[in-house]
Amino acid sequence: MPRPQRCRRICEEPLYDRFCPEGIHVGDIVTLSMDEFEAIRLVDLEGKTHEQCAKQMDISRTTVTEIYESARYKLADCIVNGKQLTIGGGNYRFCDGSAAAVCGKRCHRCASGKTDYVIFKKGADSMRIAVTYENGMIFQHFGHTEQFKLYDIENDKIVSEQVVGTNGSGHGAIAGFLAANKVDALICGGIGGGAQMALADAGIKLYGGVSGSADVAVSALLAGTLGYDPDVHCSHHDHEHGAGGHTCGAHGCGMHGCH
Repeated sequence: MPRPQRCRRICEEPLYDRFCPEGIHVGDIVTLSMDEFEAIRLVDLEGKTHEQCAKQMDISRTTVTEIYESARYKLADCIVNGKQLTIGGGNYRFCDGSAAAVCGKRCHRCASGKTDYVIFKKGADSMRIAVTYENGMIFQHFGHTEQFKLYDIENDKIVSEQVVGTNGSGHGAIAGFLAANKVDALICGGIGGGAQMALADAGIKLYGGVSGSADVAVSALLAGTLGYDPDVHCSHHDHEHGAGGHTCGAHGCGMHGCH
């Protein structure tokens, strides 16, 4: 079994997420992932060594070298061959402000102690799908998910992906996170009635009762073949998760006790 990929720590999101050669028609698009962007920013702009970059991104030096070389090739391809460059997606998490000793004052999150969630830009003509996410799979309890994978869709095709953390937010805060990030649709396992109401109030379409690979589920949704439960609900709530009770993690929301 392949070793799971370590989530890369990102200290700054790009101010601009798309670059295009002026005056020519652009047919090909190259996507620079967020971790590739971070490696370029740290090494080429801030002048850090690969070892320093590795500590800041919380990954190995060899992984930094692989990411950096991939990013440099993509940049060269765009400059030499006149291709459009977009930035987004990848396996990453934003710094939560706790790595000041490594990131230093140049990381605005460590300098401010910022731990709130980040609002991501969405194109005017794109659709954004969120999936409760854990290790590539659909996490089965909406209210306890620590990550979402966000997919931006244009012309029924995925144009960018990004994994984002919820910073331990609960049910209501997670619904607010999705609304703030302009999510149009949510794919998840089990979800309670209150959260469903919050999503409905935000105009977010719900596809609940889904399990398996997040990427496969999104592709199925775009193809119109996603199997989901329009009446999904979680029959137990956080206030019942105490002594003598049972937890969603014990048998997985969206399965067995959660319909």
